[in-house]
Amino acid sequence: MQQDLIGEAPTFLKVLDKVSKVAAINRPVLVIGERGTGKELIAQRLHYLSSRWNQPLITLNCATLSEGLIDSELFGHEAGAFTGSKGKHQGRFERAEKGTLFLDELATAPLTVQEKLLRVIEYGQYERVGGHASINANVRLICATNADLPKMAESGQFRHDLLDRLAFDVIHLPPLRERPQDILLLADHYAIRMCRELNLDYFVGFSSSALGELGSYSWPGNVRELKNVVERAVYIHGNKPEPIDELVFSPFEPSWIKQKSTANSSDSQRTTNHTENMRLTFPMNYKEWQEAMDIELLNATMKEAKYSQRKAAELLGLSYHQLRGMVRKYNLSNKQDS
Repeated sequence: MQQDLIGEAPTFLKVLDKVSKVAAINRPVLVIGERGTGKELIAQRLHYLSSRWNQPLITLNCATLSEGLIDSELFGHEAGAFTGSKGKHQGRFERAEKGTLFLDELATAPLTVQEKLLRVIEYGQYERVGGHASINANVRLICATNADLPKMAESGQFRHDLLDRLAFDVIHLPPLRERPQDILLLADHYAIRMCRELNLDYFVGFSSSALGELGSYSWPGNVRELKNVVERAVYIHGNKPEPIDELVFSPFEPSWIKQKSTANSSDSQRTTNHTENMRLTFPMNYKEWQEAMDIELLNATMKEAKYSQRKAAELLGLSYHQLRGMVRKYNLSNKQDS
């Protein structure tokens, strides 16, 4: 069993508590969450905390197969069921007998497959493709999606009756932006693990600026994206003794663009630093002072960029997502990009 379900945020701990309770009940479970939030890890936890823990856990991503193939993969097929089928094929339900079947990206399953899933849940039976004999199924079903299934059901894209049967309990995974206290905890975890993989002596930590970037970024790809960013940073940094300062949020952005943006913003940054130094008075509340300076800098930059967030990000030497994260952090209301 994997051990990457890490976090201390109340929203996350509440999910783990719910998983522990529903794991013991032999009912279908629906897991809903954005990409990269750990839906498969939750499915694994549900299985290994259940009475079926020593039986098979079989998975299938519904989005990876066409309508004909997903039917065969789930329920199996008889020899000669279709062109090219040379022998009997054992489907995922048959392989998961007495265990758990995890179906990811359920929203992409065709309506014909949804109808067969409903029959398995209601009657515990299915037929192989090209077959006529009913096969009994003793399988617990866990399904996951990042789609709005109730909305899809209203538009006829998903079966209402299947949704009702799957919704004995629904587990909603919080996105990483709703777990801010877990960001640095997860970053340290993945950094240390990457150091071991690269045979580095120890993890040197992150610089204060890198910590700020990690905390202010919006993480649209959630934990999976954070893992990639941190592991990339450790790899690039290598065995240098100083803390990690460089974070590459998008490897698709050429380095010379960032260098140009940094050069263009240097004059503005020096002016800002001078202004800030003139305002230092002691004793002071550092957190309030820092927030005030950040807000003033963002407002000034947005005005200079004519309220284009992409241009403002270039002026500050930040990625577009980093700047958007800061704007959201301070609840600034700015004009949208044109």
